[in-house]
Amino acid sequence: MSVLSTLTRRGALALAAALALAPLAHAEDTTLKVGIMGGEDESVWAVIAEQAKPLGLTVETVIFNDYTQPNEALSRKEIDANAFQHLPYLEAQIKANGYEITPVIDTAIFPIGLYSRKYPDVASLPEGAVIGVPNDPSNGGRALKVLEQLGLIKVNPDAGILATVIDVTENPRKLDLRELDAGVVGRAIDDLDAAVVNTDWAAKAGLLDNRIAQESGENNPYTNFIAVRTADKDAPWVATLAQAFRTDAVKAAYAAAYKGAAVPAW
Repeated sequence: MSVLSTLTRRGALALAAALALAPLAHAEDTTLKVGIMGGEDESVWAVIAEQAKPLGLTVETVIFNDYTQPNEALSRKEIDANAFQHLPYLEAQIKANGYEITPVIDTAIFPIGLYSRKYPDVASLPEGAVIGVPNDPSNGGRALKVLEQLGLIKVNPDAGILATVIDVTENPRKLDLRELDAGVVGRAIDDLDAAVVNTDWAAKAGLLDNRIAQESGENNPYTNFIAVRTADKDAPWVATLAQAFRTDAVKAAYAAAYKGAAVPAW
């Protein structure tokens, strides 16, 4: 387990305990800019913004269209928080870019899925099937794990969660694994036999009804969260945003936007 993962869990427990004991927080007319991915999350965050208003917190969303931009914008102080990523992705970004960014509020688990418009189930995939997978380290490794859980391939366990196609040690059905940008792989589905696609991108590509398998939720390390600059992790508005977020209205918004493909993490 990484140091960041350990600190994240401790911080989340501390925040949860504080929220359980504290009276309703009020942000005293604070305005926050929160970076999110365009699409289904926009409707979810519209509900969060409504929940935040009575607490004195004005939430303005800033829309991004690829995974590399929100952390860069947060680091540059162009936004105050972002909500789009899981811990393995953030850890890879910190390692690559030196960001001082910390998770503060768990949001939801979006089980990554295997999608196909040509085949109704995994058993129907032919030998030599062309399978698209994301090409960034964290989501690529996650995709390969899904294929391994389905019995399609085996991956070198020493590669961990950042495995790539070169770490595939057994491929008995001679699958042709194509690495594509996470935002492209879902849109390329008609040129593939199947693809492992992140839930938000699958929704944008209209694929949610074409899911033929998904990763296990047991011991899943890919919970998404709201992240802030490390210097802001103890800011009063963090607790206020958490109270606005952890509501039945937000759970209902996730259910409506993602058709059950998002599992709230609170």
